[in-house]
Amino acid sequence: MPPKRNVQDAHISSQLRTLHDAMVSIVSVMNRPQRDEAMVRKAGIALDRALFPLLVGIERLGPIGVVELADRIGRDYTTVSRQVAKLEGLGLIQRQESTHDRRLREAIVTRQGKAMTDAVDIAREKMGRMIFAEWDTRDFEDLVRLMRRFATDLEAVDIDRA
Repeated sequence: MPPKRNVQDAHISSQLRTLHDAMVSIVSVMNRPQRDEAMVRKAGIALDRALFPLLVGIERLGPIGVVELADRIGRDYTTVSRQVAKLEGLGLIQRQESTHDRRLREAIVTRQGKAMTDAVDIAREKMGRMIFAEWDTRDFEDLVRLMRRFATDLEAVDIDRA
């Protein structure tokens, strides 16, 4: 007996391509080096644009190992390792022994690094307010709620079973 299909299945199938296209556009815009340069400039901080996403990633996800960080941002482990060493040399992060595996060292943001990410957050909020200035409050709240739900479900899906 064929699996029972939900009435919404046809609608979902027709919209998945549009959703994927929107996500590709978002990721494309967010990955542009010029965006990072502008964000660093607007935040009033002096930081190489290649280090910027790593610092933010460590602040948001830390403590985090270099292998996991490289995997999450889609960069080569050796490149990320060198860049994390630069961040450490600048006093923006420090590395500590993992509480779960003593063989691993994890990066955490320092007070100085947190001050930089706080400045970036202020610049990001200004940009976000411009983007959403014409949005109705309910639409914005729905977007935030649904994006969080989507991100949670996306992280949980087992791609090998899909």
